[in-house]
Amino acid sequence: MLKFIPELTDTVAEEIPDRVTLAVEITNCRGNCPGCHSPFLKQDIGEELTAAKIDKLIADNFGINCFLFLGEGRDSDALLKLAGHIRNTHPGIELAVYSGRDKVEDVFYDVFDFVKTGPYIESLGPLNSRTTNQRLYYHREDITSRFWKR
Repeated sequence: MLKFIPELTDTVAEEIPDRVTLAVEITNCRGNCPGCHSPFLKQDIGEELTAAKIDKLIADNFGINCFLFLGEGRDSDALLKLAGHIRNTHPGIELAVYSGRDKVEDVFYDVFDFVKTGPYIESLGPLNSRTTNQRLYYHREDITSRFWKR
């Protein structure tokens, strides 16, 4: 089961380049990043994220073209199943996942259009820092530099 915080779900324009993204905060984070911006997401809180709730979120947020799972939770099977539901039911919407792990299984690159890897390390900075350890991939191509001001 995957859980999310409905009140934190929001449409964003900066998390995924050139996309209007519906960002959904996933709980039960397995990361342990010092300086984490949302440590409460480590807890087993929130509501179950179901296919029906995803359909409603997408219907209520007209104009989005990307669905972002902000975190993986602890149930990869549920995450991949829900991503598959979006892919099959909403073919015009791209899929993204933010993982705090250094490496994810190959299936993540097969299922998601965008995959962010790497734990947040305060001294290295977030994606918009040239020194970041985090990486954002689009169909396996590293596009992290798109966040850096030229």
